[in-house]
Amino acid sequence: MQRITGLVLVSMLGLSGIQPSYAEGGRLLGTGAVTSIEGSGGAGIVPWATLASYAEEGEWGITVNANFADVSDYQLGVQSVNLTYSNRVEVSAARQRLGLNTLGGDLSQDIYGLKIRLFGDLVYDDLPQVTVGMQHKRHRNFALPQAVGAVADHGEDYYVSVAKAWLAGPFERTWVANYTLRSTNANQLGLLGFGGDQSSGRQWVHEASVGVFLNRHWLLGVEYRQKPDNLSFAQEQDWRDVYLAWFPNKRVAFVAAVVDLQSVAGLPSQTGAYASLQLSF
Repeated sequence: MQRITGLVLVSMLGLSGIQPSYAEGGRLLGTGAVTSIEGSGGAGIVPWATLASYAEEGEWGITVNANFADVSDYQLGVQSVNLTYSNRVEVSAARQRLGLNTLGGDLSQDIYGLKIRLFGDLVYDDLPQVTVGMQHKRHRNFALPQAVGAVADHGEDYYVSVAKAWLAGPFERTWVANYTLRSTNANQLGLLGFGGDQSSGRQWVHEASVGVFLNRHWLLGVEYRQKPDNLSFAQEQDWRDVYLAWFPNKRVAFVAAVVDLQSVAGLPSQTGAYASLQLSF
């Protein structure tokens, strides 16, 4: 985590003397969303077209995040930081560690992300908010992924996301929906390397999230994430979750979820719980 910690410190120093994204005015509560397990602004398992923090035009924002998932045979811990500017650009860095409770040992990787808002706005524009992004992923202990057929210890994901909120949606509630189209060859997000003996080329996969604000502080939603299937030793299956996000104010966001990852690395029925905490500045 030295690099990530260093980025946090450098970012905070760089923000001194620059107008930050203070929480009191501007964008509506919850429109900064939270932070996904890959460090990009979004929900839990899906990046959204929204940018992390509540930074508006001419403002800087920073978020610090911790994510944790506990399923039948694995535990995933993620620490990440996001730096955003002018509700236009997001830069992120994340460290993932997957504990192999049943098999023993762990796997980890670093993820560096960039997201750019092209046009539109989540709330205040007739057009949906559209962003493009990339994630550079680099594995830190490649011996196990290589042994099961992965062909590379690093790779890039490229994606486009489209999101829109409806303030007066069904049942007189605010709704938000996001769709992400991703180009990737990552195995289990990259935690099992990139490419494989079954396929080493890139694939287009679909990701989606829909949520409803129960009130201005609570968001209930579902997510779905399609996965490539590159390794012959174990079929890789799609992920899904049901989440509840709490936004007590613009400084803090907390998410709890029930996740279903299906089979992971040949071990079936990987269901369990997920939680994340985000602090925004």
